[in-house]
Amino acid sequence: MYFSFSLPLSASLCLSLPLSASLCCCCAGMNAAVRAVVRMGIYVGAKVYFVHEGYQGMVDGGDNIEEASWESVSSMLQVGGTVIGSARCKEFRSHEGRRKAAHHLVQRDITNLCVIGGDGSLTGANLFREEWSGLLEELVQQGLIDEEAAQNNSELHIVGMVGSIDNDFCGTDMTIGTDSALHRIIEVVDAIMTTAQSHQRTFVLEVMGRHCGYLALVSALACGADWVLIPEMPPEDGWEEQMCQKLSESRSRGSRLNIIIVAEGAIDRQGKAITVNNVKDLVVSCLGFDTRVTILGHVQRGGTPSAFDRILASRMGVEAVLALLEASASTPACVVSLCGNQAVRLPLMECVQMTQDVQKAMDEKNFEEAVRLRGSSFNVAVLNVGAPAAGMNAAVRSAVRVGITEGHKMFAVNDGFEGFYKGQVKCSVARLHPRVTNQPRPSSVSSLPVGCQAFECLLQLYEARTSHEDFCIPMCVLPATISNNVPGTDLSIGADTSLNAIVETCDRIKQSASGTKRRVFIIETMGGYCGYLASVGGLAAGADAVYIYEEPFDIRDLQSNVEHLTEKMKTGIQRGLVLRNENSNENFTTDFIYQLYSEEGKGVFDCRKNVLGHMQQGGAPSPFDRNFGTKIAAKAIQWISRKLKESYKEGRVFANTEDTACLLGMRRRAMVFQPVVQLKDETDFVHRIPKEQWWLKLRPLMKILAKYKTSYDVSDSGQLEHVTRVRPKKVD
Repeated sequence: MYFSFSLPLSASLCLSLPLSASLCCCCAGMNAAVRAVVRMGIYVGAKVYFVHEGYQGMVDGGDNIEEASWESVSSMLQVGGTVIGSARCKEFRSHEGRRKAAHHLVQRDITNLCVIGGDGSLTGANLFREEWSGLLEELVQQGLIDEEAAQNNSELHIVGMVGSIDNDFCGTDMTIGTDSALHRIIEVVDAIMTTAQSHQRTFVLEVMGRHCGYLALVSALACGADWVLIPEMPPEDGWEEQMCQKLSESRSRGSRLNIIIVAEGAIDRQGKAITVNNVKDLVVSCLGFDTRVTILGHVQRGGTPSAFDRILASRMGVEAVLALLEASASTPACVVSLCGNQAVRLPLMECVQMTQDVQKAMDEKNFEEAVRLRGSSFNVAVLNVGAPAAGMNAAVRSAVRVGITEGHKMFAVNDGFEGFYKGQVKCSVARLHPRVTNQPRPSSVSSLPVGCQAFECLLQLYEARTSHEDFCIPMCVLPATISNNVPGTDLSIGADTSLNAIVETCDRIKQSASGTKRRVFIIETMGGYCGYLASVGGLAAGADAVYIYEEPFDIRDLQSNVEHLTEKMKTGIQRGLVLRNENSNENFTTDFIYQLYSEEGKGVFDCRKNVLGHMQQGGAPSPFDRNFGTKIAAKAIQWISRKLKESYKEGRVFANTEDTACLLGMRRRAMVFQPVVQLKDETDFVHRIPKEQWWLKLRPLMKILAKYKTSYDVSDSGQLEHVTRVRPKKVD
């Protein structure tokens, strides 16, 4: 289906759209969802309302239900929590309370409700919808509304977005707020690890997750914790002895620190709670280690939302409005979810039921079912190729350790292929401090290149197999580049960290202008010829315009953008943000655009420019990149192990088929091995970009949310489908 929102909408598509926050909890990223719903709603001709303080505001009515404007959601992207408030509401759980809420909505002709919250909030919304016609009849009988008002407001449409740091809602890969919570956890763990190593201590950390161990498990993977305890997978009997033995062995190998992560809802096989103090006492009594406890608490809910959460919430908000536009009397209430990199709509109550089934399975101590519902020797060399990207070390660490467990001898190649040529091959140990050994025979080495240029190099190695049999070994490329320009994968290791660096910088730059009126910032990002960082970073930072190579522009476009910003300054929004990819146009440079904006905006706004440069390549990797690198490298090593066994004949490895030289990439939500030779036709080798890039479909969203008149192709938007078509999340 295709909506051209630049055309006038018919009266039937005009709607009043209230926005309600969660019943009880807030999380980072909710404000981005609020902003997207308001601006997309206004864009399609709707009248949009805030409902302050969640369902309580709907029950109380009055000033709690306030019409929203385009400007009222400005400067919200970087703010944590929810600016429209959130509260528990016992009254809404009663029939009388829901009748009051219905009365207040009918008074404003509101018949569409967007709810951001957890399964409790969404269940309440669905009940409200089911009772709607009966509530209107009661209001007519009581004389509070007339028959005409009841007829005009006869249908209530509901769409939900899930806001929960626990990532405990079935049917979606990620909930709004989860990634930001992981950022808070990893920031704390990184700080604690320096203290632990200095003092040779053991730290036991409690993270949130009363019924869901997602935060604990993923943060444990991201920081390399020694032990993790989560509610869905209680440890086997005798775990205390096993854990202490593991910690003791770690110390005997020279480690000066131990990290144990415990979900707040962790239990043993008998259902008894396992607390951080229990774990601390166990370590002290059995091992005598200096042990400290840290409970992160509500720090995990707060803070600035990550780039991922801003983008996710913005996409979900837009999709929610589209879902309401298409809703009819026969359409069940839906929840907007994430499937891979696609927004999809699923029946709300089926997702809620599946989520409740998880808790039921855990209550019955059927932990295997709970996990199912949540959603599984040779010499091997690892080398990095091309520019560094945050998360590479996580991938190398994972590859080495998984390779060792598979029975292989793992080697690290210093300085990429040049180091391999010069024989700079070292045997890797668990902590990645290599010691020099004899160089292995090339015919017995399986290769695991990491990086963007590695794709092109591996293709050359594959093509050289006909003349050099030494290259007839299993080879696999892991995509690692901040530019996210590797063919065959939707995401690359390092891109998320770089996006967060861009967004954090943009936030600071915008904040620096808080005391200055009418200022426009021109910011140059990296990316080569790929506009991913500029485009997706612009969406997350609330940019007014983004210039990239993939979308050609001319002087008329630049002039139009200047005029747009000039009009924006007249509405009371005093700041502008323009991003430019470094190779977007050889003539329209950052200096040229800065000078053009400065001249054309004279008397209306002034300009500043910033070139972010290599700061986008540095810093600590984000939780996403740590986990992505860890999981993708582990999967690659397992694949290499399998291919080695399949191709081992007559005392040597000989692998010369297409499927033994692959790139492991993420396609939507699946990890896929793709022969590099088959990716040739998908690649623009001159500009080092894929010929088709999924994220280009997000560019209209950025323009819409910046108040441009544009068209939005929603042919790939998430249409309503049965929840069983989306596999539940797994915790492995």
